[in-house]
Amino acid sequence: MTLSESVGAELFDQSYRDALATLSEGSVHRKFDPYLDIDWDGPEFAIDPDDPRWILSPEYDPLGATSWYRNLPVRRQIDIGKWRVANVIKVGAAFESVLIRGMMQYVMKLPNGAPEFRYCMHEMTEECNHIQMFQELVNRIGVDVPGMRPLFRALSPFIGVAGGYAHVILLIGVLGGEEPIDHYQKAVIRDGGNIPPAVLRTMEIHIAEEARHISFAGEFLAAHLKRMSGPGRMAAALAFPLAMRWLAGEIMAPPKSFAERFDIPDEVMREAFWDGPEQRRILAGYFGDMRKLARELGLMNPVTERLWSALRIGGGPSRYRGEPERRMREVA
Repeated sequence: MTLSESVGAELFDQSYRDALATLSEGSVHRKFDPYLDIDWDGPEFAIDPDDPRWILSPEYDPLGATSWYRNLPVRRQIDIGKWRVANVIKVGAAFESVLIRGMMQYVMKLPNGAPEFRYCMHEMTEECNHIQMFQELVNRIGVDVPGMRPLFRALSPFIGVAGGYAHVILLIGVLGGEEPIDHYQKAVIRDGGNIPPAVLRTMEIHIAEEARHISFAGEFLAAHLKRMSGPGRMAAALAFPLAMRWLAGEIMAPPKSFAERFDIPDEVMREAFWDGPEQRRILAGYFGDMRKLARELGLMNPVTERLWSALRIGGGPSRYRGEPERRMREVA
């Protein structure tokens, strides 16, 4: 028996090690490079600042769903939409950096032969590519967006390091950050991909690789929760919806400078993030897959189910990974 096999056999079952091996092989054989797979200087990816496809859709964007935004002149809708899209992309890059900090802290503590080391390194490599891809896109859009809100930016180095020592919470946080972005990007594509081509291409690449990252987080949590005590599992069950709600706000809601720049009334910002009924529908819709995962992991109980609802992210679980939220509404 090799060192890898002995360590893996001691800590985790064969199905988990097989899942990690499959994900690692996928990272080797199905991967993207932001400077090989996007022809940034190609005419089809040229950024047009006047492109009407910058206008936010009321179907999946909470600000786009407000009547205030829909009643603006087209030029103003374009300017606001372009800034908002660029800022969400910038925040996504920043979140990936937090993930990398935490995951690097975690893997450097692993023993030789640990089955998670290889896949985590693959994932961090892909996340570095995503950061490059997102920043290149922001640069080409040409809007000087700040990205994360000031408090989260200040705390992000410490959050990443702390996550390396609370690894179950780290992976819950990974899902809390990745799910809203993944759901938003899939909604854009399902809505016809009516967005500038360079943005659409980055979304396609990100969705393809994030599928592996989200799968890993689910497999990781299932394997590690089995080894936790009852109080530890309860702490994870409570942390799950809290992380989802907190990170959805950090990633999808813009900083105050956004409202100041575009003279957006306070009541419109409150409606958009997340007091309006349509906006609450969008917020809860981010997490159908996560409600399903929480049930599968045994983290959804009468107490935590009420917490999900109190945080306005409750509802039914997806029937399958990536089920369109509009299909869930029709069933409901």
